[in-house]
Amino acid sequence: MAKKDIRALTKAQLREFFVSRGDQAFRGNQVYEWLWQKSAHSFDGMTNLTKATREMLEQHFVINHIQVDAMQRSKDGTIKNAVKLHDGLIVESVLIPTETRTTACVSSQVGCSLDCKFCATARLKRMRNLNPDEIYDQVVAIDRQSRLYFDRPLSNIVFMGMGEPLMNYPNVLKAIDKITTEEGLGMSPRRITVSTSGVPKMIKKMADEGVKFNLAVSLHSAIDTVRTQIMPFNATFPLADLRDALIHWYQKTRKRITYEYVVWQGINDRREDIEALVKFCRFAPSKVNLIEYNPIDDGQFQQASEEAIRHYMQVLEANGITVTIRRSRGKDIDAACGQLANKT
Repeated sequence: MAKKDIRALTKAQLREFFVSRGDQAFRGNQVYEWLWQKSAHSFDGMTNLTKATREMLEQHFVINHIQVDAMQRSKDGTIKNAVKLHDGLIVESVLIPTETRTTACVSSQVGCSLDCKFCATARLKRMRNLNPDEIYDQVVAIDRQSRLYFDRPLSNIVFMGMGEPLMNYPNVLKAIDKITTEEGLGMSPRRITVSTSGVPKMIKKMADEGVKFNLAVSLHSAIDTVRTQIMPFNATFPLADLRDALIHWYQKTRKRITYEYVVWQGINDRREDIEALVKFCRFAPSKVNLIEYNPIDDGQFQQASEEAIRHYMQVLEANGITVTIRRSRGKDIDAACGQLANKT
């Protein structure tokens, strides 16, 4: 019989397991602490348990932890990890350092559920969703790398790696719970940003459940015909529905929204594109990150001119909208936004 992954059990289930074997319930608390506070990858390391208890756990359970199968370091300090899962599948995660902080960019799916034409990950078949422990493990691994290479702990987490987080909603929220609670890693949810291409129903659900983390939306156009051209799923989740969901998000959370926006030559670099974005930003408090485009080899999408990007900035700022230009990190190792495609 296949052993069960022990991290699929709740604390209550661990307590019940020990009671069912004639032991005391607090043993379950001890194991839970080893798994989620101390990030144990083996039962042997659970040193406050007796040898007999550790052997019993080994007989019944496994800990399906990830392994960093390959690591690449960019000339700008960015680190990309090829992360091997227990079933041999691979995802990628990225450590992004600056002078003041270290950010973990984590994946939520093997492949992706959506079909954005400018994204290398979208060309991969979605194999499966990541489990909460597999997301948690990416954060733990990057925190260790941050301490090793930059002498400081991880400070921020963004769900901007492979996959659409809201298509793996229950597991993403369970992972965030393990990362943020005192019984887990104890990180502040205010330092976590979940980035979505825009799934209105799930944005409303997050708001209704009172989540404390931040929301970013991969927008790229506020005109339906243009957005559907580059993000075909927009035909199913049109901008009107997204707008209503974002209004609901702000009303419930009082958190402003970040719009991630790439400007491409001949696609969304016209005056009407800018005016549509300004109008979209007025529905709820927001800011815009203009992101440098990272080519994925086919030439269909080309970075817009500096003049076009400056025009976006000028018009947005003139309308009182906060805007920043986000330069890509890790381009030389295909670790930048939109480039994660398991080339290793």
